[in-house]
Amino acid sequence: MSQADKLFCAMCEDIIENGTTTEGQKVRPHWEDGTPAYTIKQFCVVNRYDLRREFPALTLRRTALKSAMDEVLWIYQRKSNNINDLNSHIWDEWADETGSIGKAYGYQIGQKSHYPEGDFDQMDRVLYDLEHTPFSRRIMTNTYVFADLSEMHLYPCAYSVTYNVTQTPGDDRLTLNMLLNQRSQDILAANNWNVCQYAILLMMVAQSVGMIPGELVHVIADAHIYDRHVDIIRELISRPQYSAPRVSLNPEVTNFYDFTTDDLIVEGYEHGPQVKNIPIAV
Repeated sequence: MSQADKLFCAMCEDIIENGTTTEGQKVRPHWEDGTPAYTIKQFCVVNRYDLRREFPALTLRRTALKSAMDEVLWIYQRKSNNINDLNSHIWDEWADETGSIGKAYGYQIGQKSHYPEGDFDQMDRVLYDLEHTPFSRRIMTNTYVFADLSEMHLYPCAYSVTYNVTQTPGDDRLTLNMLLNQRSQDILAANNWNVCQYAILLMMVAQSVGMIPGELVHVIADAHIYDRHVDIIRELISRPQYSAPRVSLNPEVTNFYDFTTDDLIVEGYEHGPQVKNIPIAV
C-alpha cells in the first residue's frame, strides 16, 4: 500500500477526531451560498515522504500529476503570475481581467537581487548554490513577501521551500532534500496536489544538479477540513489502498529550464474513483 495513503488517512482521522472547530468564529472563507465556511483543524501537521522509497501519490483517488507539474513549472520555471501561462483553470477566480494574480507566486520567484557572483532571481540562486556550495544552509525560496502582500490577489499558501543536501557515508552521490512550509491547507482539495507538486519539483532540481531526490518534509501550520468536506473525507479514507505508482523524469533532461510535462513518466498508477463536485470555499 502507498505510504502517502497511510499518512493521509492518519492525518484526516486525527483532524476529525482530535481537531478544533472554527464554528461560530469570524472566518474569511464563505461558500457560494454566502454561508460561512467553517473548518475542523489541527495546528502544525508534519508529514515526511521519502522519494527514495516511492512517489507520494494518493491511490485512494487519482491526483492529476501532469497538471500538478504544470503549476510548479508555472511558478518556478516560467516565474509567471498570469493564468494565461497556465494550462489549468485553478487560479481563474483570483485573476484580474489581464490574467494577473498580482505580485504573487511566480512574480516573487522571478525577482532578482545582486550578489558578488552576479544577478540572480530566487530559482537561479537555488540552482547556482546547489552546484557550487551544496552544503550551504541558506538555499531556499520564499514567496511570502510582506511588502507585496497588499498587491497579491491571494496570499501564498505553500510559501517557503528550503533545500538541504545530505551524503550517506561511503556513497559518492549527494541526496537533495526539501522542506516545504505551508501556512494553510484545504486537506481535501489540495493536500496531495501540493505534495505531488513539490515532490516533482524536488525531482527536477535534483536531476538538474546531479543529485538523488531524498526526503520531502511538509509542514502545514493550519491543516483543515471544511465542514462540508467531512463526509467526503470519511468516504475517501475508507477506500481500498494500492501500491504507489512509479514516477520518474526523462533522464535526458539535465537543465531545470528544459523540463516540460512530457518529461514526467507515470507507470502503474492504480487508484480509486475521482471525487467529483467538491465544494470550494472562497
